[in-house]
Amino acid sequence: MKDTLKQLKGGLIVSCQSEGNDPFNTPEGVTLFAKAAQMAGAVAIRSEGIEKIRQIKKEVPLPMIGLLKGKFPDGTVKITGSFQQVEQLIGLGCEIIAIDGTDRIREGLTGHDFIASVKKNYPETIIMADVAQFEEGIRCRDAGADCLSTTLSGYTPDTSRVPDDAPDFELLSKLSAAVEIPVICEGRIKSPAHAKTAMEMGAYAVVVGTVITRPRVVMSWYKNAIEH
Repeated sequence: MKDTLKQLKGGLIVSCQSEGNDPFNTPEGVTLFAKAAQMAGAVAIRSEGIEKIRQIKKEVPLPMIGLLKGKFPDGTVKITGSFQQVEQLIGLGCEIIAIDGTDRIREGLTGHDFIASVKKNYPETIIMADVAQFEEGIRCRDAGADCLSTTLSGYTPDTSRVPDDAPDFELLSKLSAAVEIPVICEGRIKSPAHAKTAMEMGAYAVVVGTVITRPRVVMSWYKNAIEH
């Protein structure tokens, strides 16, 4: 466990995900991004979906941070929200499993209680708690999470007003200063400058997704800027 986490330290993690009718939304499509990430020196891959993770694992030897997405009743994203999904990801050989660490209820449990139960049943599994707020990170740390990520800041009802033009550096800084486990910066990292700032503010590693693996979204930024 310590060796796997140590491998992430000070490195780039590339989130290879795709959705909807995007042309890269296939196991082969996201695997090509994962291969490019490996060539560029990434230290790990983060990806979603059984078949996509399976394909990437088959072709790319980097550690996998695996997750399965769902939705809460209000329509907001839920990350690996059931014991069945945890078991599926373990079965795929994911070195790290990302779990929603917010206070929202799934399987009758809050995020930190769910993580505590997962760690009790699968003590050797490395859990990355995706959180949105400082207090959630502290509770997940206390529940046994092996590392934290700022992934969900801005994507929950309680944090919907967080600006969408940059990572939540305040959350990153506060968590990094308060906990002894790795804190990883993820969410809205739109430039190398953002990644550099994240490291300067205490990030153990940085996860970058959209600006690398969702070119259609990035193209829309340019199109909208030109038109307006």
